[in-house]
Amino acid sequence: MPGSDRVRAGAYGAAACATAYGSMKLAQALGANALADRDPLPPDLRARLLARDPLFVASHWALAGAAVIGVVVALATVRPWGTAIPRRPLLVITWTLGTIMIVRSVGPLGLGFAGDGLLLAGVRPAPAGHAALVRSLARWDLLLWSPFFLLWGVCWVTAGWRLARSRPASAA
Repeated sequence: MPGSDRVRAGAYGAAACATAYGSMKLAQALGANALADRDPLPPDLRARLLARDPLFVASHWALAGAAVIGVVVALATVRPWGTAIPRRPLLVITWTLGTIMIVRSVGPLGLGFAGDGLLLAGVRPAPAGHAALVRSLARWDLLLWSPFFLLWGVCWVTAGWRLARSRPASAA
């Protein structure tokens, strides 16, 4: 695969990940489980999520809408119609989203490869009364969510890198 095709793949990958994530959030907003029971939330928030607390339902609708916007932004970095959108905001969005997702996947804040690894290795204790649940959710996060957010973040950064190299600043 030529270098420019690999870099374009970042934008299409970010759009595909946004579509997958948005579809899951839309399904959850409409009442489906769609991996909601595997969301690495603290036990009290997880119970509210699974009970379809109105705040969580509203957040699913908002995240599904944000995912649609994410698809448009990702495609704007590689499609001809994207040249009509100012370049600087696209760069800020792609780099910011990519950085946030990569940091989340690595896990300095407790979730992600580092946080889950420390919990599963017994270095970081699980909360009393919920240890089995928290370990199970950490495994799901380690095997599904962290790799997904890492992939999605790398796609965003790659899309931003391509955008930064493909259009001169005067094109905005």
